[in-house]
Amino acid sequence: MKKRYLSFALAVALVAAMAAMLGGTGSAATSVTPKKVGLVSDVGKFNDKSFNQSALEGLNRAKRVLKVQTRAVESRASSDYIPNLASLARQRYDVSISVGFLLADGTNTVARQFPTSRFAIIDYSVKDAPFTDASKGVTTPRNVRGLTFATNENSYMIGCLAALMARRAGNRTVSAVGGLNIPTVSIFMAAYRAGARKCVPGTNVLVAFSQTFTDQAKCKEIALDQISRGSQVIFQVAGGCGLGALDAARERGRWGVGVDKDQSNLGRHILTSAVKRVDTAVFLTAQAVKAGRYRGGVDAVFNLRNRGVAIGKISPRVPKAFITRMNALRPQIISGKIKPPKSL
Repeated sequence: MKKRYLSFALAVALVAAMAAMLGGTGSAATSVTPKKVGLVSDVGKFNDKSFNQSALEGLNRAKRVLKVQTRAVESRASSDYIPNLASLARQRYDVSISVGFLLADGTNTVARQFPTSRFAIIDYSVKDAPFTDASKGVTTPRNVRGLTFATNENSYMIGCLAALMARRAGNRTVSAVGGLNIPTVSIFMAAYRAGARKCVPGTNVLVAFSQTFTDQAKCKEIALDQISRGSQVIFQVAGGCGLGALDAARERGRWGVGVDKDQSNLGRHILTSAVKRVDTAVFLTAQAVKAGRYRGGVDAVFNLRNRGVAIGKISPRVPKAFITRMNALRPQIISGKIKPPKSL
């Protein structure tokens, strides 16, 4: 009996030690109190079938797998960003995650108002303004973590595939419809263009911006114009607005390329998608907070090597030789032999 008691006591001590390592404290209260993870959308809202929806899926996975408490707050206007983030901070959420660059100013403001709260922002570097500005002596707040994506890597590969399909159709023209001409959008388009010209020299790549991430009619209008100019493959990099571009591709019998999420479910016209694992970024952030491994003031980078970006489902109508050609680029990108551009 004495030996059994000692074994039990040792096991309890081991569990307490592990709790201290992962949670930052070994107290019983900490081990039984669920962590709280909040998520604030941009104006695209959680039903955009793209960026915001993917983030919500990651939050729901964290709730299911990690058993954390969660709250998803939808922003209906840009004026909602600061109140929504501040609300989570006041409710003592262990981390509040902002969905996208549109929340950069709001995240920076609230993070400085609540220095003991923790934040993360998807698709934005905390080394950029407004989080830091050397000319004004502004330094990155230590309670914000950037969740960034090397989307130039998978977009380069997709550009190659798009060009091969366009050549097969008899017209070496492909195109891309972006939301705003900002770094997190242009990085897709620049690499897409470079990849297309790498695999099929002389490919004509049309690029245009809708100036919105929500108005599907504007993206559709741009895509229809690109199709009239010969585009065989339309890459949408405009969130909910981009669904209009993909609809134009469907109507005119052209290929469409989805973004952020695998959008192959939209129809047979989807060639593939430039997947950005926003869901994984949200889940891993929640996991880090739960384990006591959250680190602010730095960026986490998701790329081909760690599968933070990927190629979505490829249409079964694509020749296998084209897929092989595209996939041959992957190891060269990972090794650094090929360096896809990051800006137009």
